[in-house]
Amino acid sequence: MLLNLDLTPLSQLLLVTYLLINILAFIIMLSDKIKSRKVEAQRISEGKLFFIATAFGALGVYAGMLVFRHKTRKWYFLLGVPLLIVQNASLIYLLSVFITT
Repeated sequence: MLLNLDLTPLSQLLLVTYLLINILAFIIMLSDKIKSRKVEAQRISEGKLFFIATAFGALGVYAGMLVFRHKTRKWYFLLGVPLLIVQNASLIYLLSVFITT
């Protein structure tokens, strides 16, 4: 194996939860992109998208922005979501340090 991390069960749970949240965020971005093409569809608010990004889903939201070209004209998404990726990574790091000590 190329990467042997030797994670504790709690760290593994944290990693799997983080991955699932980001997969869900990616799917939500796809869903909103599809809804944006329909005239009277019930859209997902930008506030909810930012909430998902803040709640450890920033990587999925950003990937969805790039892959689906969704919300890429909004400056606050182009600036805010990468900053939330840094925030998410910092909190994950702090949580992992707290878990292992």
